[in-house]
Amino acid sequence: MTWLALMFALTALLYASVGFAGGSTYTALLVLQGTDVSLVPVLSLVCNIAVSAGSVWHFARKGLYRDTGIGPILLTSAPAAFLGGLTPVSEPVLIGLLGGLLLLAGFKLGHEALVQSRDAVVPAPSRPQSLALIFGAGVGYVSGIVGIGGGIFLAPLLHFFRWASARQIAAIASAYIAVNSIAALAGKALALNATLDWNEAGSHWPLLAAVLAGGFIGRRMASGWLNERLIKGLTAALILFVAGRLLLALTTGGR
Repeated sequence: MTWLALMFALTALLYASVGFAGGSTYTALLVLQGTDVSLVPVLSLVCNIAVSAGSVWHFARKGLYRDTGIGPILLTSAPAAFLGGLTPVSEPVLIGLLGGLLLLAGFKLGHEALVQSRDAVVPAPSRPQSLALIFGAGVGYVSGIVGIGGGIFLAPLLHFFRWASARQIAAIASAYIAVNSIAALAGKALALNATLDWNEAGSHWPLLAAVLAGGFIGRRMASGWLNERLIKGLTAALILFVAGRLLLALTTGGR
């Protein structure tokens, strides 16, 4: 448990520094540890909520939610994440889906680390509500199935459509993760209530303490302790390493 808590703290630190919560990597680490597949999304989502809630508070204090068009995105994401949480998933499907998504996210974040310039002001964009509704529902449902918040998949879409400034997109992603994680956790709890060992879940409390500490440090780093491109590069390296481990485990049939 000690090494796992340290990895959770490092994950929270790196992800929080770029506006995410780390749910995808928490899930991957738990799977690689051999944690019961029914318990994995519950633990990941609880940790996600802990980290993303702090980030939402941090971004709200800076006024970064003004004029971001976040409402329609959240409108469909929460029910979609809840339905995703209700959807049963086998371990091979969970590993394959998560590994593939992490691979894409890692390459995208690594590319951003290589080419991104300083945060620039983006001209007020046209934000079609139909796109916002689709983004919210699509990413929300897949995230609910896997047991993550989905911000790491939503953010690249928002960057592609020049939805807002980079800092505002980080703020949107944090709120999206918080809302989706709460909804998905409700779905998982409802779906697994009869079979889930809640005592076993409670025994993993050191992981929650670890992500609270890591998330706090990560948000301080985002305020200027380290260069943003370096943080993104380190996060991308961690994501790609975990994705590779997952996909290797899937192909070899072991961990």
